[in-house]
Amino acid sequence: MDEKYMKEALKQAKKAYQMGETPIGCVIVYEDRIIARGYNRRNTEKSVFAHAEIAAMKKATKKLGDWRLEGCTMYVTLEPCQMCAGAIVQARIPNIVIGCMNPKAGCAGSILNLLNVPEFNHQVHIISGVLEKECSELMSSFFRELRTKKKEEKKRLRLKEAEQPVND
Repeated sequence: MDEKYMKEALKQAKKAYQMGETPIGCVIVYEDRIIARGYNRRNTEKSVFAHAEIAAMKKATKKLGDWRLEGCTMYVTLEPCQMCAGAIVQARIPNIVIGCMNPKAGCAGSILNLLNVPEFNHQVHIISGVLEKECSELMSSFFRELRTKKKEEKKRLRLKEAEQPVND
């Protein structure tokens, strides 16, 4: 079952990829039904809040008519950042399934684990590594392409500068 829903989160991540966004996708499941989907749109919306998890949580709260997402499971292709992890705790989401971990910014166990701070009034059950290879490869592919594009752009700029006539 986890793989089925992670595949749906991957579909969302691929939408972000096609837009030139970091490919992170998320779905929220309630009573064995997807009630919300989201994907990363930070550059498109020019907003720090346009993360896949936040977008999906906004839709899920509207669908359920409550800010509490008790009884839901979140499937996300990349380990949440500190903002998203905090929002997950605040929304009382009991379960999260993560595709791949994020050693540079992850807050579900990589750098911190904000989802299981005993002093908070809510902790989240975490399952990680579901379709990890697919989720990780999507991220790697995206950043590989991005580095290639940046190198090509630098090369283009150097060629353009070299073509400029020298004024003495």
